[in-house]
Amino acid sequence: MWDWFSAEWFSLAKLRAFSWAHPYFLYGILVIPIAFWLRQAFHAGAFQRLGITFVNSDTPKSISVWLRLLYPISGFLALSCLLIALARPQSVNILTERDAEVIDIMLALDISESMRDKDLPPSRLTSAKAVAKSFIAGRLQDRIGLVIFAGEAFTLCPLTNDYELLYGFLDEVNHKQISIAGTAVGSALAVCINRLRESASKSKVVVLLSDGESTAGNLDPITAAKLAKAFGVRVYAVAIGRAVPKQAVAVSDSLILSSSETAPDEGTLQQIAKATNGRFYRATDNTALKNIFSQIDNLERVKVKNRRYQEVKDFYRVYLDWTLAFFLLMMFLKVIFIANVLED
Repeated sequence: MWDWFSAEWFSLAKLRAFSWAHPYFLYGILVIPIAFWLRQAFHAGAFQRLGITFVNSDTPKSISVWLRLLYPISGFLALSCLLIALARPQSVNILTERDAEVIDIMLALDISESMRDKDLPPSRLTSAKAVAKSFIAGRLQDRIGLVIFAGEAFTLCPLTNDYELLYGFLDEVNHKQISIAGTAVGSALAVCINRLRESASKSKVVVLLSDGESTAGNLDPITAAKLAKAFGVRVYAVAIGRAVPKQAVAVSDSLILSSSETAPDEGTLQQIAKATNGRFYRATDNTALKNIFSQIDNLERVKVKNRRYQEVKDFYRVYLDWTLAFFLLMMFLKVIFIANVLED
């Protein structure tokens, strides 16, 4: 109730912090002294005054001068507070809400032995991890999960929007996490589908990164792709590594055998992407891999609507209370005898 009774309301810092709905009323404060001066000038000889001599000559003259100013000062402050109240001091807090449809994305990362090849330096797996982290950093509020696979597949991180947690899991990914050899593309896709099938999101995506032919797992990749389509999951398949020309295979098997690099199985990945209305990409170097993730990022980008709210709090009542207080003080000084005496 007495929150208004503080000199802080008249501090320069407080007044500067306000937003003013009608700031032009503040200019009226400059007019008040002029109005007081004009009143004094036009009515200086209009009143009869009673000459009184104070008996106590020890009373300092300065005290009587200051007491004489109480009445006009209280009037000035009352009018100033009224003008401040009319100017509507406010505190405005702008709130921004982002309205975006969340996309659920599962990253399926091949960690088989062939991902140690260095045609994408320093290695296929290391490059894939680095680009995946950049991809995650560019998302907004989307839930992202991580599945790793080799001869079998399992979820390393479920769907989450805690991207720092995802970065930690990606940093720990290595070839030793799955001891079973092979590349279980179908199983990896099935694990991703299992994580996405109960998602309420309208957009469900799997980004599948692999460099080898599906040689393990209990589920055929094409069958898994059909399941993905049935659950509304779109697959972006990325073949990592340089493809070996078919001519080289036909002419000399020794050429392939002498190479330490494993050619990606593009045929299976292409069929998976086509069956799920997704897209197939080939990453033959680090630059291509970054471009691929940029394209996927743009394809799976929802429109974000920013809604801005203004939370407005008025403080004119504080200055109306001060107006009333100074007005009552002025009336009190007007009716008491000493106010009339001090007019002389």
